[in-house]
Amino acid sequence: MPPTSRQRAGRLGEEAAVRWYLAHGFGLVARNWRCRAGELDVIVRRGRLVVFCEVKSRSGPRFGAPEEAVTRSQQRRIRAAAAAFLHVMRTDPGWAKPARVRFDVVCVRPGPSGLSVSVVEEAF
Repeated sequence: MPPTSRQRAGRLGEEAAVRWYLAHGFGLVARNWRCRAGELDVIVRRGRLVVFCEVKSRSGPRFGAPEEAVTRSQQRRIRAAAAAFLHVMRTDPGWAKPARVRFDVVCVRPGPSGLSVSVVEEAF
């Protein structure tokens, strides 16, 4: 079954978010990591900082600002999934324990020359 326009927009938003982080010196750890607690859109790392990114894409202002779409219940789910991810990774010999963890919301909107990406660092 072909992806819906919403799924395509979500995938393009995640790709734009990954490009933004790579351009800012981060390395990609995982995309769409799933566990019982939920899914983590993008996980990146720079040194001992690990960032869990919730990507919100919008095609226009109709449904509000992307950063407003991350509810408290979503924040709890993302934190639980991040804890599960870190628990799984602790047994990986190539994984250095992070000194710091951050939760960002990446907002992707249409812009005059393609997609516009803004990152709300330490969003929650």
